[in-house]
Amino acid sequence: MDDWERKAIGLLGEELALAHLTSHGLNLIVRNYRAKVGELDLVMLDGQTLVFVEVRCRSSQQYGGPAASITWQKQRRLVKAAEHLLMKRAELRRYPARFDVVAIATGEPEAKVDWIKSAFTL
Repeated sequence: MDDWERKAIGLLGEELALAHLTSHGLNLIVRNYRAKVGELDLVMLDGQTLVFVEVRCRSSQQYGGPAASITWQKQRRLVKAAEHLLMKRAELRRYPARFDVVAIATGEPEAKVDWIKSAFTL
């Protein structure tokens, strides 16, 4: 799989995750927040809770599937990116926060979306 295909699958995964989460009442705040320390795929509000969402999309369950690909190093980068966003957007600091993962396994007949709330804490 080349970079173009990988990016296309990633974008599709983000769209599926966003649709899934908004259908469950979450509201989008920021999409694809980038900082030198890391990137946040989606930042959403779930009621009065700020949710940092990592989206993982995989075409196979090999190596443990999409959720298993989030290493402690990746978790640390997500936390750093969240801290960076909160420094830039002071109005978001008033909300309690959590880190969720949306793991998407593409395949036939359709993609399987698994939303893991409070997937990790650091």
